[in-house]
Amino acid sequence: MSNMKSVYGSSKDNYSFKIKLKSTILFIWFVILTIICLLPIYILIINATRGTAEVASGISFIPGSNLAKNIDILFHDVNYNTVYNVAIGYRNSAIITGFSTVFTVFFSALTAYGIHVYDFKLKEISYTIILLVMMVPVQVTSAGFVNFMLKLNLTDTYWPLILPAIAAPAVVYFMRSYMKSSFPLDIVEAARIDGSGEFKTFLTIALPIMKPAIAVQAIFAFIASWNNFYTPSMVLISSKFDQKTLPMMISAVQASDKFVDYGAIYLAIALSILPIVIVYILLSKFIIAGVALGGVKE
Repeated sequence: MSNMKSVYGSSKDNYSFKIKLKSTILFIWFVILTIICLLPIYILIINATRGTAEVASGISFIPGSNLAKNIDILFHDVNYNTVYNVAIGYRNSAIITGFSTVFTVFFSALTAYGIHVYDFKLKEISYTIILLVMMVPVQVTSAGFVNFMLKLNLTDTYWPLILPAIAAPAVVYFMRSYMKSSFPLDIVEAARIDGSGEFKTFLTIALPIMKPAIAVQAIFAFIASWNNFYTPSMVLISSKFDQKTLPMMISAVQASDKFVDYGAIYLAIALSILPIVIVYILLSKFIIAGVALGGVKE
């Protein structure tokens, strides 16, 4: 009897040791990944506080003392003011990105809901076509897209940068995959029995259930639209200063040989990623809530 207890205790201790070892290895691995992801951002912020000579001398992990000077150069230097204005850049990028993000997540969720809930003859074919469109690179269709916008007289406007966000095949694919695992059709049937309309069911039942998926895709859509330089540079042909997005202004600052104040340039780049950080902080709680919900779901 005592031998059985000792064997049982020994196996239990071995299992406990393996669990602790695995947890420790995973913790160390995730710490390394976190450092790898955050290190470039940290260096960017540090360089925004350093002078040109300090930046040219190499990487440093200690903040400099030139932040006030870099701010003064970036906001008050005549040369910078001709191509960079953070207020105008924020305004233009916020208009385009805000509408694009809302259109992307709402209409993608609506499309995924329709494909998941309803049965119709061309259901799978329609979904296959959506996946095929997802595989076509933007660069392949860019010339035709710009030519089409020219014929519609929509160049030098924000419409070509906002309206195409309604069609986001990759987001539809993600939304449908999420609904297949987390959205039971019995809820829709119960809502119909209670007299709820189809669109009302989508708004009041489907969207709240899809909050974690919407939050994830909203972050991705926001980042993609905010950092988009390729499409605005083609559509905004006249390159009017009042129409430029923040990435276009950053590109102009980096491309010109008149700007040699590296600290000011790093500060401009740091200001451009600030909204992305804010949006992630605001939406991350929904992602964490979704993960927690999935962990206790039976």
